[in-house]
Amino acid sequence: MSKSSGFYPRPTVDTAATTVVSHAGGVLLTETARTVGLDQALSSALGRWQLPLAVHDPAKVVLDLAVALAVGGDCLADIAVLRAEPRVYGRVASDPTVSRTVDRLAHDAPAALTAINTARTQARARAWALAGKHAPDHQIDAGRPLIIDVDATLVTAHSDKQGAAPTFKRGFGHHPLWTFVDHGVDGSGEPLSVLLRPGNAGSNTAADHITVIREALRQLPSHRTGHRPGRKVLIRADSAGATHELLNWLVGQRLSYSVGFTLPEQVLDQLAKVPESAWQSAYDTDGEPRPGAWVLGPPDCSTSRAGRPGCA
Repeated sequence: MSKSSGFYPRPTVDTAATTVVSHAGGVLLTETARTVGLDQALSSALGRWQLPLAVHDPAKVVLDLAVALAVGGDCLADIAVLRAEPRVYGRVASDPTVSRTVDRLAHDAPAALTAINTARTQARARAWALAGKHAPDHQIDAGRPLIIDVDATLVTAHSDKQGAAPTFKRGFGHHPLWTFVDHGVDGSGEPLSVLLRPGNAGSNTAADHITVIREALRQLPSHRTGHRPGRKVLIRADSAGATHELLNWLVGQRLSYSVGFTLPEQVLDQLAKVPESAWQSAYDTDGEPRPGAWVLGPPDCSTSRAGRPGCA
């Protein structure tokens, strides 16, 4: 390895050695953090939590925890995996130092999270700028919007951890709510925001959905305070988002949206029996047929007042 540049060493290829470096794949993450400036952005954002004469930058601790999670860790102590490879990950804080750093950030959690999210926004803007035409927001408009998916997940807890509670699926754990940018068939979801919630948090919680969507919009490089993103951003949710409060808020923000839910089996069985002649074209707000959309009406439907097929 060559000398360090930033938080992590710059790796070089050495064909003479025969030793094996564990978790060397983490270099993809550390190099990405360096390239998009996440390390420096975090260091600047978390500067107020840096203790005088401290050896370890809080930003390096946070990044190391993220990398440890990515390579398979599931608790703070698993940062030892990185500590075992100083040639790849540089100097890694001890477990007590990691714990004290987390406690210090948690003591003022709202400010710390705001600082971390600010750094993430800066790094995302750099990453998407480097991606060019491959960036998710490249040439988006109302006809080809940026899609943000909103969905919750259940995280099982095997002990009575903080915030753990019985879930709606009769398990025990947590029920965080996430947003992801859909990269389409050529990529995977890119996480924008997450709202940590207890296991008994409801599914149709409009306030939680609005909170996590607001945070997601702030992560977009094009976000400007006081400006609405408009129809070029589409919010997509399952039945948990089918609430009047959420949909009214989305309309007020002039966002495009798509909310879907699974129909009961008996409804699907009945729809299969409907003759094709009973289906009619659906129309948009301009009175034009919507491609791929139809509605059902009774057999005696007549021409509507607007001159279109419809039911009185």
